[in-house]
Amino acid sequence: LQEVTASSRHYVDRLFDLDPQKVLQGVIDMKNAVIGNNKQKANLIVLGAVPRLLYLLQQETSSTELRTECAVVLGSLAMGTENNVKSLLDCHIIPALLQGLLSPDLKFIEACLRCLRTIFISPVTPEDLLYTDATVISHLMALLSRSRYTQEYICQIFSHCCKGPDHQTILFNHGAVQNIAHLLVSTSYKVRMQALKCFSVLAFENPQVSMTLVNVSVDGELLPQIFVKMLQRDKPIEMQLTSAKCLTSMCRAGAIRTDDSCIVLKTLPCLVRMCSKERLLEERVEGAETLAYLIETDVELQRIASITDHLIVMLADYFKYPSSVSAITDIKRLDHDLKHAHELRQAAFKLYASLGANDEDIRKKIIETENMMDRIVNGLSESSIKVRLAAVRCLHSLSRSVQQLRTSFQDHAVWKPLMKASKVLQNAPNEILVVASSTLCNLLLEFSPSKEPILESGAIELLCSLTQSENLALRVNGIWALMNMAFQAEQKIKSDILRGLSTEQLFQLLSDSDVNVLMKTLGLLRNLLSTRPHIDHIMSTHGKQIMQAVTLILEGEHNIEVKEQTLCILANIADGTTAKELIMTNDDILQKIKYYMSHSNAKLQLAAMFCISNLIWNEEEGSQERQDKLRDMGIVDILHKLSQSSDPNLCDKAKTALQQYLA
Repeated sequence: LQEVTASSRHYVDRLFDLDPQKVLQGVIDMKNAVIGNNKQKANLIVLGAVPRLLYLLQQETSSTELRTECAVVLGSLAMGTENNVKSLLDCHIIPALLQGLLSPDLKFIEACLRCLRTIFISPVTPEDLLYTDATVISHLMALLSRSRYTQEYICQIFSHCCKGPDHQTILFNHGAVQNIAHLLVSTSYKVRMQALKCFSVLAFENPQVSMTLVNVSVDGELLPQIFVKMLQRDKPIEMQLTSAKCLTSMCRAGAIRTDDSCIVLKTLPCLVRMCSKERLLEERVEGAETLAYLIETDVELQRIASITDHLIVMLADYFKYPSSVSAITDIKRLDHDLKHAHELRQAAFKLYASLGANDEDIRKKIIETENMMDRIVNGLSESSIKVRLAAVRCLHSLSRSVQQLRTSFQDHAVWKPLMKASKVLQNAPNEILVVASSTLCNLLLEFSPSKEPILESGAIELLCSLTQSENLALRVNGIWALMNMAFQAEQKIKSDILRGLSTEQLFQLLSDSDVNVLMKTLGLLRNLLSTRPHIDHIMSTHGKQIMQAVTLILEGEHNIEVKEQTLCILANIADGTTAKELIMTNDDILQKIKYYMSHSNAKLQLAAMFCISNLIWNEEEGSQERQDKLRDMGIVDILHKLSQSSDPNLCDKAKTALQQYLA
């Protein structure tokens, strides 16, 4: 290193010469020495060239030519490795270059912008550095009109530094749409392309920007029409893809209808074309991911996409690439693609998930695609988290199919990797867990043959632990899956669930602030308390706590659905043989049932009547005493009143109950 740096030292030494002409020549020689030479760039940084170049760049006494050449050399150093960029950032290059933009000299401004562009497109540069000073954005907007270079570099800076809604809002409020729109018809391809990229990041998941873009026109033509022209097959691929992304964002934001011809006949077919074998890896990835986003929530677009250019079969190729027999002769390309092949698999899973989100026939086609289930099973255990998440999403989408749950899902035992994905809770991010547990909910439906083996592999424990999660979606899924599991289950499973949950946790869930958690927990209780022997067994072990919980909810501030579900649980308890007594000996609960019989809501009245019917049913032991006690409470009078009700359901139920008294 010493020898090498010694040979580079004279470049740095000349920057300190007293003769300005020699300094300028030194900077020019340095520029020629570093072009395309990463080793030389690293040497000069080690030798401390950067602080001196920045000093010269900022000196008022430096000639404009010298300042411009300094900016060019710094830009060249930034083109090297990520470490170079880090070194430049450590020397506070960004404030120095932003300051340079205030100069009146256009060539110097362009050199500063070119260098800023190179630094901002590096992954090591924090985007927020662009937004620290509010005046910077408005100054950049003003510089857009200076030259085609300022247009190209500034749009490129914006599109790289616009990450998320906060940045979108800042740029939008500074007039980005109006200032950039006319650049879409620039004579320079680079300017058109960078302006288009700007719009694609500004509009992404942003209804405000999307709704504005629809009504903007340039030279009498509306932006959506301009985007459609840029989608045509004779345009460069990156232009087609980026304009498809703009139209997709506008469609998802509701600014363009999903049945608009520019979506159905232009955007969707363009994105399907991007998925073909002929396209480069990154084009296929971006095409599939954008298409997945476009059709994600619209059944009609899912149907159209599924029959366009054999898309479902075409996506199967995403799993075979690059193969050892690939026609890639470019070694660099092959190396790159091997490293990024997992992105193709992720994109294919995402698109399959969107395609199969609603339509049973499409799901069938996807599952019948060669080795599809094996591919998903493999995807669930890949090292890349993104692939795992996409595979789980795909599986979740397909698990909405009753038919498939009974066949393909069983044949491939998909629950195994799914349980594995969920069990390694430690390394699974919440996002994966939420989708994996939703899928488990579907696999645990009573008609699903996967139910048995899942239980044997420790699902109850896993799901009970999910109900304690901080994450709401996980709590809901955990309790929902337990609810599905308890449906028409045998007594042992029900006891295991109650043991696994613990009374304490049950109360915790019943007092959860989220109504979804509460409803699913009540659904679980209702499923646990079905069939007589089970009701009596569970009430003999947990009766006191369950009655407490019921009282708690009937007294609380809850909506009609919650109260109705709770009264249905009471009706189930009243159907038990010995469990009945827990209601009959609890005057507080009896008064509540009586109160709900006269409630203003017919659903609650009906649910309360179910409780009464089960308590007074004649053929059961002790029915006489129960009837007498309820008559003394005034229940019969209420039944007479209800038998005159205009609601046919209430009227019938009341008459049936009264017959029990007469029999």
